[in-house]
Amino acid sequence: MSLQEILNHRRAVRHFDPAKPIDETTVKKCIELASLAPTSSNLQLWEAYHVTDKQVLEQLVPACLDQKTARSAQQIVVFVTRQDRYKQHAKAVLAFEEGNVRRNSPAERQDKRIKDKAMFYGKLIPFTYSRCLGLWGLVRKGLAQCIGLFRPMTRQMSEGDVRVSVHKSCALVAQTFMLAMSEVGYDTCPLEGFDSWRVKKALKLPYNMEINMVITCGIRVPSGVWGERFRLPFEETYHKV
Repeated sequence: MSLQEILNHRRAVRHFDPAKPIDETTVKKCIELASLAPTSSNLQLWEAYHVTDKQVLEQLVPACLDQKTARSAQQIVVFVTRQDRYKQHAKAVLAFEEGNVRRNSPAERQDKRIKDKAMFYGKLIPFTYSRCLGLWGLVRKGLAQCIGLFRPMTRQMSEGDVRVSVHKSCALVAQTFMLAMSEVGYDTCPLEGFDSWRVKKALKLPYNMEINMVITCGIRVPSGVWGERFRLPFEETYHKV
């Protein structure tokens, strides 16, 4: 399918066909393709839980407010954020980038670029992503506002701002997964209507994970899509500057 065909095919499907199973390996491959999605600073602070076990699927139904799309789902994929792993991921990205620079940068620029990467992932990322009951975020935000008086500066530096950034990155991964599923002819429905505590309980997730999105998966029945798709007029959302 072309990209336009993939986008037109992807709908929020509310009812899946129980007689049409989907292949676990194919869904897993779609999750793997989703890992190619961009994330802030390439930190990839997300994980995906691919639910195929019938008992766990049943536990997720009430956690998803008993919606039909959850009751009829053949499989469910839960995307979670892992902001707590910023140190480990920053260290892994830095190790890769050091070799990346050596392999692909001009010799005379390598040392400076490696130094810049080390400063970014070794100092700035821990400064930006660390938490302390919201207080450290207030310090960062105040510092950013002061620096911003004299030069351009990223101002979204509070702990809440960083949390939103992590969730935005995870949402890009989830969207890429849904498009990959559409490309192979499978259907999905992204859910925000769920009880996050019960979802984590069903999946036995630790408290420091946050649920970004629950995506039900299967193959639609004709009534699984609620009529035509509505979008605001493009002229209301497009602005040429």
